[in-house]
Amino acid sequence: MAPEYVFRPMSAGDLSLVQRWLETPEVVRWWGRADEQYALVSGDLDHPDMDQFIVVLGEQPFGYIQCYPLSTWNQGFGSQPSATRGIDQFIGEPDMIGRGHGSGFIRQFVDGLLGRGIPRVVTDPDPDNVRAVRACARAGFRSERMVDTPDGPALLMVRDP
Repeated sequence: MAPEYVFRPMSAGDLSLVQRWLETPEVVRWWGRADEQYALVSGDLDHPDMDQFIVVLGEQPFGYIQCYPLSTWNQGFGSQPSATRGIDQFIGEPDMIGRGHGSGFIRQFVDGLLGRGIPRVVTDPDPDNVRAVRACARAGFRSERMVDTPDGPALLMVRDP
């Protein structure tokens, strides 16, 4: 039986936890400078088009996922169905990496979106981040094409119902 993940809406009380996660070597490697990313994540906390969640397993918070309409933040992904959502995520607790939790929580989160009528979900991992690409593929995403984003080249991956 697959673990049941909880997606708790992020609040200001979670910012110190997220800041600590952004400073871990694995997150810095793929997300970039912790101070810059913290400014973005904390700055989006009250943005009406950005949904941010802390991923919890049992009682342990271990990850972050954000979800947004591409109509607000289309990072060069081209034409997509109306109401398409984008996601970005990371695991912040190093001892939770490499245990199948990435693909597990991504699949559960996206299943929920698609089940509520969202026509497509996209994500854009760094093509060199083999672990993230593999987790997204295991979560049901298919690789579509390389895209140029403000953060550099990315692999556009899509999941439809």
